[in-house]
Amino acid sequence: MSVEARPDQVMRFPERWLAVLRIAVGVWFLKALWTKLSITLAWGVLPVPTASDRWIQTMPTLVARYADGNPVGFFREFLQNTVIPHSVLFAHLTAFGEVAVGLGLTFGFLTSLAAAIGLVLVVNYGLATQWMTPNQRGFHLLLAVCMVAFFAARAGRQWGLDGWLRVNRPASPWARLPLG
Repeated sequence: MSVEARPDQVMRFPERWLAVLRIAVGVWFLKALWTKLSITLAWGVLPVPTASDRWIQTMPTLVARYADGNPVGFFREFLQNTVIPHSVLFAHLTAFGEVAVGLGLTFGFLTSLAAAIGLVLVVNYGLATQWMTPNQRGFHLLLAVCMVAFFAARAGRQWGLDGWLRVNRPASPWARLPLG
């Protein structure tokens, strides 16, 4: 038995609403540009982005707090024995990862790759903080589901560079990549 929806019950422009959500989540991640990155002069002349000194100093303290009461044993061990001893590396990875996710989602460029990176970040952040409050669990679960939806729906094809490239530059290597 087939049930047909009346015209007033049909969702209007779902791909546009997914794009709105993608952009909003992207802007949220993009805040790392200001909170976790800075510019350093390599060899005293070449400006290059790097994790900010503030983030490099703050991150191990936060991670130690997340690890202290974490009931997920394997993840507590990972935080204490891998992340904290290599906190400078992880400060750079999280800062650059969040900026990459933010840029990819905001501009709809290599959206599937950005969503996959975002999912890895969000799952790790969720495992680190899930024990603290129900809000932490809910927030990270919501972000994880968004990342899966952006990945599965190829959300950058609406109002994004992925879609623009597929239409206007179909022979471009960027348009042919399965990452957008």
